[in-house]
Amino acid sequence: MTRSQSAEEVSRLTPRGAATRQRIIAAAAELMYVKGVSSTTLDEVRAASGTSKSQLYHHFADKEQLVRAVVALRAEQIMQREQAALLRLRSFNGLLRWRDALVQRNALQKGAHGCMLGSLAVEVSDQDDVARSALAETFGEWEGLIEAGLRRMQEARTLAADADPRKLATGLMAALQGGYLLAQAAHDIAPMETALDMALGQVRTFVTT
Repeated sequence: MTRSQSAEEVSRLTPRGAATRQRIIAAAAELMYVKGVSSTTLDEVRAASGTSKSQLYHHFADKEQLVRAVVALRAEQIMQREQAALLRLRSFNGLLRWRDALVQRNALQKGAHGCMLGSLAVEVSDQDDVARSALAETFGEWEGLIEAGLRRMQEARTLAADADPRKLATGLMAALQGGYLLAQAAHDIAPMETALDMALGQVRTFVTT
């Protein structure tokens, strides 16, 4: 389920129905982030959202549909956050501020649970191709925001003309997601800091001012 498909479904609901649906998805998203997708049951979602079984199944025929809705929610949340951080990116200092914000946010939970999007990708990408496609699309958009910022740096002549923004953006995204995973395993953000700093070090070699 894409974000546009999710929005279309909500538009067909009454305000009360939309609120109930959103409450179910929000409860499922939190449970799946903390416990994992496979360990979260529909009964737990129902209890956490304060909904009846008939309400839950009115909106979601099965767990697969609910997981897809969770993916759409997390994609929307992350893209809103990253757009706010990256749409005006045009300097290396801006990249450092982006890095610091991500690390500081993850430090609040000592690396536990990982990236909201990445943790879903690990669990569902080989099980549900619809969810995998939605996740891949969102990662592509996220990476595209980084690439666009690097291109603005090139336009401002603060990034060398021979730098490849697309490859640098892919390296930063890979470092970020790998850093999230290692920080999750260690319950320590140090691996995330190191991974991002190594990738930023590569970008720095192309900084001209």
